[in-house]
Amino acid sequence: MKRTHLPLNGLRVLDAAARHLSFTRAADELAVTPAAVGQQIRALEDTLGVVLFRRTTKGLELTPEAEAGLGALRAGFLQFEESVRAMQAGQSSKSLTIAAPRDLTEKWLMPRLAQIAQGDPELRFVLVSADEAIDFTEANLDLAIRWGEGPGEHEGEALESDGMVTVGKPGSRAETPITWPGCVAEDGAALVRVGDAGLALDAAAEGLGRATVPELLARDDIAAGRIVVVGEPKPARHGYWMVAPLPQWRQKKVKTLVEALGEA
Repeated sequence: MKRTHLPLNGLRVLDAAARHLSFTRAADELAVTPAAVGQQIRALEDTLGVVLFRRTTKGLELTPEAEAGLGALRAGFLQFEESVRAMQAGQSSKSLTIAAPRDLTEKWLMPRLAQIAQGDPELRFVLVSADEAIDFTEANLDLAIRWGEGPGEHEGEALESDGMVTVGKPGSRAETPITWPGCVAEDGAALVRVGDAGLALDAAAEGLGRATVPELLARDDIAAGRIVVVGEPKPARHGYWMVAPLPQWRQKKVKTLVEALGEA
């Protein structure tokens, strides 16, 4: 019989009924009715073309055909249990693989992971730079943080932010805009064009001009006095989102990390 045609539910009922030699006690174990157990056994007998149980004056007995397959059946269920334990072990591991844009990792993520790790020294992080499309299967990721209008095809939660801020070096009068791919264009010729918002922020901190960057990215440098905000924050359609496919999103370790980063 092909693997795709295996009557797994019926085999599970057979295992319970064979151990108890009672449909009633098997039903108690499986949280179903004795009638449901009997129906499953009859359906399994029809599928296999063999008789599995006989009723005698002493009670329920296994047929030789049923006894012949029980050893392999129980060994198979033990293998299933071992497989499930192995798959669940990843949920209890202390290792998390996270993909995020390079500038966000440097400016925001790494300091917060360090804070989180102080509360649990067994935590281990693998950080992957990801500025473009993210393939969770290929990269074996637990969580990704990406810039966009929403979580896209995955489950997700937004990182709270004040939108976009324009920043410059404290005391500097340089007003020339510093541009980066995806930035909001400002009037005036750009003195510096850089590869991402993090480099734009660094260029502004050196006094090369003003950069409009995500507030989340600039938050720590603003707090440290390395840069100052010019004007008021501006709302933005885009933001940073923590995302993962549903199976990863449901993992306890991922839920814990998402909650911790959301509060950081």
